[in-house]
Amino acid sequence: MCTSSLKLKIGQKLNEGKTKQIFELVDQLGLVLVQSKDQITAGNAVRKDQMQGKAAIANKTTSCVFQLLQESGIKTAFVKQHSDTAFIAAHCEMIPIEWVCRRVATGSFLKRNPGVKEGYRFSPLKMEMFFKDDANNDPQWSEEQLLEAKLCVAGLTIGQCEVDIMNRSTVAIFEIVEKAWATQNCTLVDMKIEFGVSVKSREIVLADVIDNDSWRLWSAGDRSQQKDKQVYRELKEVTPEAMQMVKRNFEWVSERVKLLLEPQASSRVVLLMGSTSDVAHCEKIRKACASYGLPCVLRVTSAHKGPDETLRIKAEYEGDGVPTVFVAVAGRSNGLGPVMSGNTAYPVISCPPLTPDWGPQDVWSSLRMPSGEQSSLL
Repeated sequence: MCTSSLKLKIGQKLNEGKTKQIFELVDQLGLVLVQSKDQITAGNAVRKDQMQGKAAIANKTTSCVFQLLQESGIKTAFVKQHSDTAFIAAHCEMIPIEWVCRRVATGSFLKRNPGVKEGYRFSPLKMEMFFKDDANNDPQWSEEQLLEAKLCVAGLTIGQCEVDIMNRSTVAIFEIVEKAWATQNCTLVDMKIEFGVSVKSREIVLADVIDNDSWRLWSAGDRSQQKDKQVYRELKEVTPEAMQMVKRNFEWVSERVKLLLEPQASSRVVLLMGSTSDVAHCEKIRKACASYGLPCVLRVTSAHKGPDETLRIKAEYEGDGVPTVFVAVAGRSNGLGPVMSGNTAYPVISCPPLTPDWGPQDVWSSLRMPSGEQSSLL
């Protein structure tokens, strides 16, 4: 993530929360600087501690998540990352509602809904709203309460249309982030977000921050491998060793969140040819794959002459989680298709370059295989 080298003219502090400060930018009308702090809190700051490096970790996470959402068409206040610990955003007046979107039942939901077991999966997503009021522990609100409050934010009255915009946006935001984390084998359990009204455009945008304080994130869908702030909330005693563990989790998230911005291949075809003499035949297959929008990779390997190399190539494409179909192209005696079929759970298709002279005989090496092996023939 690129940072700006522009020297900012910082004005007065507009607001300060538990983990960040908001500053006016004197020479950039309608923009503010959001400066993160090295502080971690829980329970409305009943527990709070300094965690060196947290500001940079949080800023990196937020900047990556907002960039992901903007690329997906979500309107946000985020403009650009300015430094390791700060980003520039549109100046917004915040709507005092915390929107919580849940995929899996856990945490406070279980306390408020006795009888629901932890791990219950919500489909469709479960939506909740909480009025931001630290003195009263952020009470849960209904949609009717929000409408009756007739909040006026930056000159915009929050009515049914505005509530619908935030509701639909929250679902879209959750699903975008959920699918992105799924590529890293992580389950987005729940997430809280806030909206603001741009003082310049008077439109509702996703504002505040989205970092490791904002969600529950379970690696491999396993609660015992949670990587979010819940680890800090559940500490029986805050010790230097415990804080290092919390920091390692936050660093783990901030490193992997960068991967969410990388384009993910949804599927692919790996074309294995027995020798370079099969290239012309393979190019026909690659052209056919391209017509269906399927990325196709060509590799040369002989299962007869180099079985270890064949299996090494196979393992290379099995380890990254991209759905794959192997196509084996080998003339004469086809050892490539049967060897691949017997050593991978992915589909294997044999497509030998048959010739008029030996074709009727060679095809049987692609069709008759030991029990337990199966390879399709094209």
